[in-house]
Amino acid sequence: MISQTDIFNASILIVDDQPVNVELLEFLLKSTGYTAVSSTTDPRVVAGWHAEHQYDLIILDLQMPGMSGFDVMEAIRPLETEAWLPVLVVTAQPDHKIKALELGARDFVSKPFDPVEVLTRIGNMLEVRLLHRETRSYNTRLEQTVRERTAELQRFRSAMDATADAIFLLDAGSAELVDVNDGACRMLGYPRAELLGQTASRIGLGAPAALCERAA
Repeated sequence: MISQTDIFNASILIVDDQPVNVELLEFLLKSTGYTAVSSTTDPRVVAGWHAEHQYDLIILDLQMPGMSGFDVMEAIRPLETEAWLPVLVVTAQPDHKIKALELGARDFVSKPFDPVEVLTRIGNMLEVRLLHRETRSYNTRLEQTVRERTAELQRFRSAMDATADAIFLLDAGSAELVDVNDGACRMLGYPRAELLGQTASRIGLGAPAALCERAA
């Protein structure tokens, strides 16, 4: 679960060519409790900074001289593996909103902006971003665990088949065979696929208790 502390500790970059707008947003965020707020008035540095820091959210003005917000989104797109960018655009032009969303921006606010609306949209975007990142991290760990477990099973299978002795693995509850090695297949004259799921008594090995006594 994503906590409010996680959201307040998320990394945010403010990009606006007007220092007064940057200062206003910085004050709004920091006074609310956000702890990792950076800013720049130079849109040309955004792609490099994002490649280095992987910001959780970029608050981006669209109308800037030299390099527009649209150009910035195009520059950071190759850095993101998701279908959308972690970008909240700020614009006074209604037609710019649709274009920004089509380029991958996640949300937008209109100028002049309402502080409550800005904070709400920022909080919502960060929660989704962090939750998605947490899910992706969990899936990566799960895939690694599956790979490790698969490798262990392969080593166990190789060790089982390396011995000439017959090995039978039974489910303790149902007494059904859950695995056998090559030696067991040779002893009984059946392929492994036909033995799995059979009970010990059905294939003539006796009751599980008798097998344990025999093994002892």
